[in-house]
Amino acid sequence: MVWIPKGKFRMGTPREIAMDPSMGVRSGAEEWPPHEVILDGFWMDETEVTNAEFRKFVEATGYVTQAERPFKQEDYPNAPPDALEPAAFVLAPPAEHIDDALATSHWTWWKLTPGADWKHPTGPGSDIEGKDDHPVVNLAYADAAAYAKWAGKRLPTEAEWEYAARGGRVDAMYPWGDELAPGGKLMANYWQGDFPNENTAADGFMTSSPVKSFPPNGYGLYDMAGNAWEFVADDYEPGYYARSPIEAPQGGDGEIMEGTKDVMQRIIRGGSFLCSEGYCTGYRVAARQITDDISTSYHTGFRCVKDAE
Repeated sequence: MVWIPKGKFRMGTPREIAMDPSMGVRSGAEEWPPHEVILDGFWMDETEVTNAEFRKFVEATGYVTQAERPFKQEDYPNAPPDALEPAAFVLAPPAEHIDDALATSHWTWWKLTPGADWKHPTGPGSDIEGKDDHPVVNLAYADAAAYAKWAGKRLPTEAEWEYAARGGRVDAMYPWGDELAPGGKLMANYWQGDFPNENTAADGFMTSSPVKSFPPNGYGLYDMAGNAWEFVADDYEPGYYARSPIEAPQGGDGEIMEGTKDVMQRIIRGGSFLCSEGYCTGYRVAARQITDDISTSYHTGFRCVKDAE
């Protein structure tokens, strides 16, 4: 783990930047108003939790992840029975060329895939052989929280995550500065090309990459941009930034996902190998995205933190 020193920072993005269409979709996850936050020091995992680390947890506890279990009808009362099978969301190449991803429903390229789980990232025909050092994915919030508890750690708050991602830089757009590819150098694993039609993989990776494949930020943390989205502890509440306390904010009161009985909306951070300049710029340090308690996808993982002793 890496020590993140006590300090204060400005959390969020000015509205005029966050709402600029060239910055990508916002999906209602407000990044404004920017507000001051003060945090005590804490320890944070140097990298995203890897397949090898998660395997140790499963072998020690017998834990079964959400993607390996059927969904509950009471959580999704309107879902047909066949949609409740164990599954995870995987990118499915669009049947036809998409001219404007921002104006197209994201369900056009996502497929709920039975048999996709942390050991089979894209479905039954895939595996993680040779990928011990890749981030573990296809996990639900509870899976990440269970691992953190077993490891004697916890999930970071959203404020802790953003503060750490900034690496000591003030108001920077990315963990390394304000230029996405300084001097033409790619600094993270994200989508290059026309999303979702073509990924040129100029960074060397079509999907996830081994942790530490790209330079760390100023605090020595790797993959705080790209590779895999990361769960944070906070519930999602619209407008929370406008009333966030200054000292150690813990997130909003939460909101139930539409169309479900009691599935809570959550926040993920950091972007993934599917984020692109033209669609989802989730690799910005202030970017936020909404997910829910129990959906799983092959580009979402996590890392842990630990309080100072």
